[in-house]
Amino acid sequence: MPFFPAETISAGETLLDDFTRAQLQPRITSSWEPRLSSRGKGERGGLADIAASAIEARRRFAGAMEAMGPELAGVAADVCCFGKGLELVERERQWPVRSAKLMLRTALLALARHYAPPPRNTERRRNHHWGADDFRPAAEAYGSSGNRPPA
Repeated sequence: MPFFPAETISAGETLLDDFTRAQLQPRITSSWEPRLSSRGKGERGGLADIAASAIEARRRFAGAMEAMGPELAGVAADVCCFGKGLELVERERQWPVRSAKLMLRTALLALARHYAPPPRNTERRRNHHWGADDFRPAAEAYGSSGNRPPA
């Protein structure tokens, strides 16, 4: 069995896809393309400047990061989205050697559960009673006060 199961790899790729579609990668070069914007000089851009698909991707990305929790989301974002190596993550966070691999596996397992939650086991709840299948108490056997009439 591989250390990273197939569903964890798929979850990491889905996270990267949402990160890319949400346009969250910081731009490191200048853009020489002319701005075709309806906003005036000095006005601030916001969510109106990006496509609806990018807004939806940001919502999905935020939900995935919340599902992993603050302890695990950072290592998943560093490795899956920013392309950092495990050794670099360990150095930056001052973690012991080989610990980032375990933390990444834990984060991706939580992420895989978020993207494909396991089915709920309803069988256990349905059979939770004390009588046989055809058991029904007879209300006539009890008086109006709830006490059984004397025999």
